[in-house]
Amino acid sequence: MEYKYWKNLMADLNGTWLGTYWQQGVPSRFEAVFVQSGNALSGSILDDNYLGEAQIRGEVNGRSISFTKRYLITSPAPIQYIGTLSENEDYIQGQWNIGRRFFGPWEARRSGDNLMAELNTRIQKQIPQATG
Repeated sequence: MEYKYWKNLMADLNGTWLGTYWQQGVPSRFEAVFVQSGNALSGSILDDNYLGEAQIRGEVNGRSISFTKRYLITSPAPIQYIGTLSENEDYIQGQWNIGRRFFGPWEARRSGDNLMAELNTRIQKQIPQATG
C-alpha cells in the first residue's frame, strides 16, 4: 500500500517537451524527449540553433529534476540543469549553468502531441464498450 502512495507522488516526465533557455537574455528554443525509469532520467535535446543535438542524464525526485546535458558534436562542456515540475505535470521551469560563469533560466511545456494522445486514451476509457 505504501508503495502505491509513493509511486503516485513521483512525477512523470516521459514524452516530448518544447522549451526555451536564455543565455545573456537571448532565447534559444529546443525540443526534448525525456525517458524516465523510476527516478532515473535520460533522453535527448535538439536545440534550434547551431549547437544541435545533446544527450541528457539525470534524476527526478518528487517534482524536482536535475540533469546534465552534453552536446554530441559542438560543445565539450557539460551543462547542468535543475528545475521544478508543475503540479499538473505539463510545465517545468528552472536554471541551467556551465560552471560559475555561464547560467540562465529555462522552461519547457509538454508537446501538444502527447496531450492529444493522453486525451484520446482518457476518452477511450470513458466510452462504454459495445457488447454483442
